Amino acid sequence: MNRLLEDLVKVMTLERLELDLFRGESRDIGSPQVFGGQVLGQALVAASATVEGRAVHSLHAYFLRRGDFNSPIVYEVDRARDGNHFSTRRVVAIQHGAQIFNLSASFQAPEKGLEHQLDMPEVPGPEALPDLQTYLEEVLPQLPASMRRVLEQKRPFEFRPVQPPLIVRALKLAAEPSSEPVPRASPQRNIWFRAVDRLPDDEALHRCLLAYVSDFNLLDTAMIAHGAPPPGVPFTIASIDHAMWFHHRVRVDDWLLYSTDSPSASGARGFARGSIFSRDGRLVASSSQEGLIRIGQRPGESAP
Repeated sequence: MNRLLEDLVKVMTLERLELDLFRGESRDIGSPQVFGGQVLGQALVAASATVEGRAVHSLHAYFLRRGDFNSPIVYEVDRARDGNHFSTRRVVAIQHGAQIFNLSASFQAPEKGLEHQLDMPEVPGPEALPDLQTYLEEVLPQLPASMRRVLEQKRPFEFRPVQPPLIVRALKLAAEPSSEPVPRASPQRNIWFRAVDRLPDDEALHRCLLAYVSDFNLLDTAMIAHGAPPPGVPFTIASIDHAMWFHHRVRVDDWLLYSTDSPSASGARGFARGSIFSRDGRLVASSSQEGLIRIGQRPGESAP
């Protein structure tokens, strides 16, 4: 297995301290704090370890404090309910004696019923599109060191955007100033993604990794209508909450299309939602997220 993906699977393999108590380690992805998708994925791993014969179908989570990637995170699971068809779990993530995150997740035994879904957008396939890193290599020298540190990191997932990344568009506009007002872009985008190597046939693992990767490329959809801040202008963007619904079995080592939009931004918060489609057009999961967006303020100057 690819080294980066193997390490991610290791991060998602928690140490069991007690029956419902787990401990996980973190990785530095270049940001000042633990990546939110990592905490989300690990919390779902902890919840899933206490359920048998049922798959997660929904989760709702809140990010309470910045996580420290230099210290372990402890996950405490509350077995809220085990019914005839559904199980509910609550998870609290604790670090340095304080709650940094909490999650509620619902699991369901296999069951058949009515089915319909949203149509998959008509977009080029991933083979026809350049990798995200191809775009970024062109603009990295123009970016502040703090942004380069994040964007230069190698990932266990590959991303192929249908539309050029926001930062590329912003730098192009800055390099070609015009007296005409810049038309506001529609806050929508599509991006293909998949793990960089094959993974074991473990549905719970694939759903936990989907939760992990769903935190990439979602909240910043809310920035599209306003454009990325020019290089040198400080800004803060941080997740407040995250929700997901799992509709069908999924493999994150096959190409998936993340179709996102942002219906609203207000009160220094942006709201985004996403639909995740398999290559054959099946809607496998949905997501939504609200986050803090402050222009002119550096990360860490004020807590969410």
